[in-house]
Amino acid sequence: MLKRYAVTVLARRANWLVCVLGGVLAGCSRHAGSGSTTVGPGHAPVRVIGHAGSGFFTPINPFNPLPPSSLAGVAKALGAGADGVEVDVQLSQDSVPVLYHDAELQSMTTGHGCVSQHRAAALQQLSYRGGPPYDWFQQQRIATLEQLLQELSKRPAFPYLHLDLHENDACQPQQPHARSPRLVRALGRLLRQYQVPPERVLIVTEHVPTLRQFKTELPGVALGLEITDRFNERLPLAAVEGVRAVVLPKRLATPEHVAQVRSAGLQVVLFGGRSGKSIRRLLALQPDAIEVDNVPQMLKQLGRNRSPRTNPANAPNLTRVR
Repeated sequence: MLKRYAVTVLARRANWLVCVLGGVLAGCSRHAGSGSTTVGPGHAPVRVIGHAGSGFFTPINPFNPLPPSSLAGVAKALGAGADGVEVDVQLSQDSVPVLYHDAELQSMTTGHGCVSQHRAAALQQLSYRGGPPYDWFQQQRIATLEQLLQELSKRPAFPYLHLDLHENDACQPQQPHARSPRLVRALGRLLRQYQVPPERVLIVTEHVPTLRQFKTELPGVALGLEITDRFNERLPLAAVEGVRAVVLPKRLATPEHVAQVRSAGLQVVLFGGRSGKSIRRLLALQPDAIEVDNVPQMLKQLGRNRSPRTNPANAPNLTRVR
């Protein structure tokens, strides 16, 4: 894992140095779109959701030094004008939901092992590590979901919040989903404690039993089934389980797949998209929401003011099936 991390960091450094030292910064971002994309007639405005906050460590288009699902990354996305954010949630050893994307800690932090092997207090002491140039611009640590809810609750209006559950525990391969019921209960307690508006939340998972548990724990919250492979096999499960949305990565975002989801009476959430070209392609599919890696570029494509005060109040509601 450490070797793979080192290779990744070196690749990131090389890409960044080529662009900056070579003086071809404009060329590296030449795919960024310059026009705006409008929503077709009869469709509600697409919701702009910051993917893992403001995205992942990237060297260019845009340069993003902030870790995924970090508090600073969330603040950056909302400050840019996103309607909401998507964050990745895992369960600590002492059953506290924490915000972290990767399967193991050593890939992005000073820690080792899995989130499930450490208590929340210890996890909160771990610093994110992206290598230069990223760490010149960030001093973030792992945060808990409760810390995020505390911050979001201070805002005049609670932003849309997509909770992507990372339940497959890499450090317990024999029973990777053994702690999923605890995660469901912990999320239920937190969302009730902070009185998070149910219409502002979408809970996303690939694990069907978790969907069933949430129907009992939080019956008013919208659920989404994430499909990353075996689309034709997995889509019928979404209808059977009564979810409100299907969540697809950009590689599965095709007109055919979107049409099939719509035909099933479900909403479409896409994730990914950094360049103008990529975002334009996703917008052309007219989804209900895009968890986007480049919030400013998507806002530009939509012709929207970046000020959070102008976020559309009539963005599609994921508690409502169109």
